[in-house]
Amino acid sequence: MKTVNELCDAVRETAYAIHVFHGQDHLEKVYENALVHRLRKRGLDVKQQHPIKVFDEDGTPIGDYLADLLIENSLIVELKSAKSLADEHAAQLLGYLKSTKIEHGLLINFGSYTFQIKKYALGQLPRPNSPGGMVALFFAFSAFFRG
Repeated sequence: MKTVNELCDAVRETAYAIHVFHGQDHLEKVYENALVHRLRKRGLDVKQQHPIKVFDEDGTPIGDYLADLLIENSLIVELKSAKSLADEHAAQLLGYLKSTKIEHGLLINFGSYTFQIKKYALGQLPRPNSPGGMVALFFAFSAFFRG
């Protein structure tokens, strides 16, 4: 099994190749299908439009998400085809990570002339002065490539 960093590298390389080949003028679904196809050709387990249940603090189901891709059950990939990434795109991915308790996610934008990818890692840290209290912490890594 590949490490999360190896998975991220494989997704980044594959997504960039798709951006170079197809450009930035397609709908998100075209890029999603291309990425699924190419990652599966690389031997990766890729679930497309993967359902994610959201629960309230008492365990009551309160909603559902559909993550664009779940790779090797350890990496969520959210795809966009927009002029640029926005804060709400990151918030969407962070919501998926929190709901699934999966630590790592990639946010990829194919819609810009410049290829955009951001990696998010969600972790848990103790909150100061609150025994047992937890606060979510995320790290983002951005990369921009000219196609």
